[in-house]
Amino acid sequence: MQLNRRGFFKVSGSVVAGSILGIGLEAAEAEAALPLAIQYARETTTICPYCAVGCGLIVHSRGDEVINTEGDPDHPINRGTLCSKGAAVFQLRDNKQRITEPMYRAKGSREWQKVSWDWALDQIADRVKATRDASFREQNAKGQVVNRTDAIASVGSAALDNEECYLLQKMLRSWGLVYIEHQARI
Repeated sequence: MQLNRRGFFKVSGSVVAGSILGIGLEAAEAEAALPLAIQYARETTTICPYCAVGCGLIVHSRGDEVINTEGDPDHPINRGTLCSKGAAVFQLRDNKQRITEPMYRAKGSREWQKVSWDWALDQIADRVKATRDASFREQNAKGQVVNRTDAIASVGSAALDNEECYLLQKMLRSWGLVYIEHQARI
């Protein structure tokens, strides 16, 4: 049998394709026999918490356990596609390396230490109050009433819904903050 270069590529391509198809069919048949991991799971639609785009997610759960997250193909924004962060949103809840307790590093220290929630929240409140009191101005240079502080700023999160943003805005304005921004605008 005479085999030229073109004939060699045709034969070897056919052999490779045939072996791949044979292996692929066997794997697909074996996989089809297994039950789906999300079978009998409750589906809940939600929105990705990372950026301000608002991509739709489907969360599959059994009881309190989240077993899968995926893009929502019926959502008008992302139509089922997700970025790398959205695709990894499952790790927000089920990640062995996730820190679940407040951590504090003292000034000049290199080590982080676990602290209680009460202690951490009290420290935050005390420091915000001290900063506000030290920097609060009732009047500007022209004598106009301003009742504000320029020493504290806030950047909101796209993970907040409208009601949370409204309440956060009210609280920050009551403190006299001027520099209030939101991730959706940045």
